[in-house]
Amino acid sequence: MTDWLEQLTTQHVRDLTPYESARRLFGASEGNQRVWLNANESPQANEYTLQSSLLNRYPDCQPPKLLAQYAQYTGLMPEQIVTTRGADEGIELLIRAFCQPGRDSVLICPPTYGMYAISANTFNVGVEKVLLNQDFSVNVSAINSFVGKVKLIFLCSPNNPTGTIMAQEDLECILTAYSNNAIVVLDEAYIEFSAGCAKTALLAKYPHLVILRTLSKGFALAGIRCGFVLSSVHIKSILLKVIAPYPVPDPVAQIAMQALSTVGIELMRANVKCLSAQRTLLSEQLRQVAGITLMGDQCGNFILFNSAHSKALMHYLVEKNVLIRDQSKQVMLDNCLRISIGTKQQNAQLMTLIETFFSQQKGSHSTNQEVAR
Repeated sequence: MTDWLEQLTTQHVRDLTPYESARRLFGASEGNQRVWLNANESPQANEYTLQSSLLNRYPDCQPPKLLAQYAQYTGLMPEQIVTTRGADEGIELLIRAFCQPGRDSVLICPPTYGMYAISANTFNVGVEKVLLNQDFSVNVSAINSFVGKVKLIFLCSPNNPTGTIMAQEDLECILTAYSNNAIVVLDEAYIEFSAGCAKTALLAKYPHLVILRTLSKGFALAGIRCGFVLSSVHIKSILLKVIAPYPVPDPVAQIAMQALSTVGIELMRANVKCLSAQRTLLSEQLRQVAGITLMGDQCGNFILFNSAHSKALMHYLVEKNVLIRDQSKQVMLDNCLRISIGTKQQNAQLMTLIETFFSQQKGSHSTNQEVAR
């Protein structure tokens, strides 16, 4: 970077390390010959239609029909919902609305989704950390020790990348402790894969609870970037003060409304059921592989596992054009890799490669033992 540009750039931005999204590591433009199991996307794309008569007009800031449909889907009121450019914009809105740069802090519970910390750092907001317990449950007492010290608490259930569900009693204990002094944010991006664990009913009891949602995962619409913030009416009014003028492009709203129709929701549930069955099958197959240990739980559309050969396995799979996600840089996740659930054929291709890799490792180990003798 040239001297003058570095001087113009704020210090906290100079210090930033950008989030390594799956597409920054491996671009989709690199070819369809690859098997994409690294971004927790759906392997199936659905068909939608677009009506172009209003594309010459700016879209509604908050499309009423879209809010009404998502309200019906969640059992909430449209007045409790803000639609955003993916759940990531919801994270940023909350930080911008409630945290003073250079003074306030948020709390996160690693290992978890990286954008909570990245977004806070982008806005020069501090990040406090409470590690998950060894079983990947939340450390409630440690979290509650930060009462009065943070403005936002980010929790994720099902948690990415551990696949674990947060116990309701733990969430309510945290909500009680932070009543009237902080916003508790529950990220339910993967909730369609564990629908019975949704916590939307708690919004009526705890006015400082905020829930993040997205159409990227269960609804198989990662490409349109459509998310939702569920909250009290009062929190929504604050978020609308800091949101961009036109956050939801008209084509996005059109597709989202089709996905949230009765037919669209039935299709989503059928796809989720199919992926969940594939997740169960793949989990059982991975348990049979010597050298692999499953980690956490499987309550999302992905599987986390540990292997002493993780780096070599990752390199081997990339060479074979099958992409999974390296999670080993995260705290508590040394030698861990994450698999996004693909189609039956993609999962079978992955398992064949994994079994071949470990068979070669075993053969190499036996050869080395013979040489040592």
